[in-house]
Amino acid sequence: METGCWLLGGEFEDSVFEERRERQLGPPSSYIAKRCEPQWFYEDSGSSDDVEALTIQKFKGDLAYRRQEYQKALQEYSSISEKLPSTNFAMKRDVQEGQARCLVHLGRHEEALEIATNLENKATNTDHLTTVLYLQFAICSSLQNLEKTIFCLQKLISLHPFNPWNWGKLAEAYLNRGLALSASFASSQEQNTLSDKTLKSCFPHLRKDCLLCFPEMSSVFSVEASSGDNQKNEKALKNIQNRVAEERAAVLLPETQMKACASFIRTRLLLQLAQSQQTSFALEKNLRTQQEIEDKMKGFSFKEDTLLLIAEVMGEDIVPEKIRDEVHTEVKCVGPEALSALVIASSKEFEDRWFRKIKDHFCPSENHFHTEIKILV
Repeated sequence: METGCWLLGGEFEDSVFEERRERQLGPPSSYIAKRCEPQWFYEDSGSSDDVEALTIQKFKGDLAYRRQEYQKALQEYSSISEKLPSTNFAMKRDVQEGQARCLVHLGRHEEALEIATNLENKATNTDHLTTVLYLQFAICSSLQNLEKTIFCLQKLISLHPFNPWNWGKLAEAYLNRGLALSASFASSQEQNTLSDKTLKSCFPHLRKDCLLCFPEMSSVFSVEASSGDNQKNEKALKNIQNRVAEERAAVLLPETQMKACASFIRTRLLLQLAQSQQTSFALEKNLRTQQEIEDKMKGFSFKEDTLLLIAEVMGEDIVPEKIRDEVHTEVKCVGPEALSALVIASSKEFEDRWFRKIKDHFCPSENHFHTEIKILV
């Protein structure tokens, strides 16, 4: 056949005419995996690669943190942070999170919160934001700041509304707030020793309903206390402030208990939906948590029809397809500005979203839940 008649792709590869390598007799050589001895990173590697050197230093910081040597770990993390190039975003986030956790253990919560807030503002996808919100939750919990702890959980739930464990933590946080309000209520009653006659003698212009004017009366009180018998007026002012706190607690306590109850019910509904797909220890934990919720629900004095209404409201969006989509959702890389739109901007926004229907059902004209539902305090 002439050269010009070769079909396209019909040429032989040179490898076809090469001689095959002879097979070696005997067993093949075994694969030897590289083994790293414990704390291998403490050995002097002499690496010229800056990234590798910083990675080794980070391992040292991680080990110090595990050993609860928080000051030493913080020094390692801070040193790495100063040397890291601005383009190494992944390690930068890890190191800053390590710094924040060390600062919490060292009692420097405000510095830790500042780092966490900076990480939140720089988050570029939902995974980053979720991690940062859990970090903020850990910091606020350690600080024992109930309001900030609740807000962190609310932001997490707005990002992942079908996560039962976050709802359970939120219920516990509301429960703790209720206990704090109860303690405040009892304390204010014990300290309230002045009679109405004494109050009227100090502030004759005050009416009974003025006690509910929380912030507006502060200027009046300060003016009155500056004249006459200062010591007597100061005692009366303190008594009024105690009564204001008592009235505030009386209003907030029933509402807080309602939110705790609703969050517990939401947790139970999500756990019940998930249990059919669980086995082994996961199912055991699920059922154990449901039983714990049942036990805690006995502490509330809500009637059965009230609990049914709350369950209906808190389960309106619970559909198996939605739960499946939530579990298998992809990480959204949408940038910091778009991410901020995925979470609530205030605690009021969250509570209006989830609890407004319940409150409006019992108090259509007012927002005071305690007037229709009698709760044992």
